[in-house]
Amino acid sequence: MALLTVSPKGWVVIPVEFRRKYGIKPGVQLRAVDYGGVLALLPALNDPVEQAAGMLRGNASLTQVLLDEHKQELARE
Repeated sequence: MALLTVSPKGWVVIPVEFRRKYGIKPGVQLRAVDYGGVLALLPALNDPVEQAAGMLRGNASLTQVLLDEHKQELARE
């Protein structure tokens, strides 16, 4: 855990180990997000839809899993 200090202008220096770990280089844009009392810095995506495509892909079809569960519920009735 790193301790950061806010300058009078509101600037915060991100420690080098975090910049290296997350590939934060000069000019990279970040978004500040308030998660109900927790402040997070997230990369600003150029094309959020394109970059998020497939991120929830898994082995099983969610539709098929729900249909199978529904069949099991009907069989129990």
